[in-house]
Amino acid sequence: MGMSVTISAATAQDVEQIFRLQYLCFQSEAELYDNYRIDPLVQSLESVRGEVAEDLVFVARLGEEVVGSVRGFIDRDGTGQISRLCVHPRLQGHGLGARLLGAAEAGLAADRSATRFRLHTGHRSENNLRLYRRAGYAQVGAATGADGVRMLLLEKDAEARAYVASA
Repeated sequence: MGMSVTISAATAQDVEQIFRLQYLCFQSEAELYDNYRIDPLVQSLESVRGEVAEDLVFVARLGEEVVGSVRGFIDRDGTGQISRLCVHPRLQGHGLGARLLGAAEAGLAADRSATRFRLHTGHRSENNLRLYRRAGYAQVGAATGADGVRMLLLEKDAEARAYVASA
């Protein structure tokens, strides 16, 4: 890649880049489901700003550019909820998604005492499912989201060992 990509906690200064990156990255998901009203595409800038302020948010940086992001929070049951994992299309396939997922898991376990992780992805999102399964996640349910997309719910214990991508 030329420059090394670093993973760090997001700051308020990253919000607009995260917002634009999310919109770009989730276009392929919208196309896959023929639904351009999926949650990541209709989320407001202010909502992203609130998540960066309240939740555990990590970004992947290539120089000053945010090229990936992921969010996490702890629910009422103490489960780490991970969402909105995205990597810029030009950098996909280099292990950044696995690194971001690992950062979210580590942060939720260390900083927020998560003992279990949960995430969801669309039922047709094979690349996402492959990443999550390599990371040790297993399907525990399914539901149709408010946007009409059938989502698979995946979980793993915080203690579970996972494949670690080298990148």
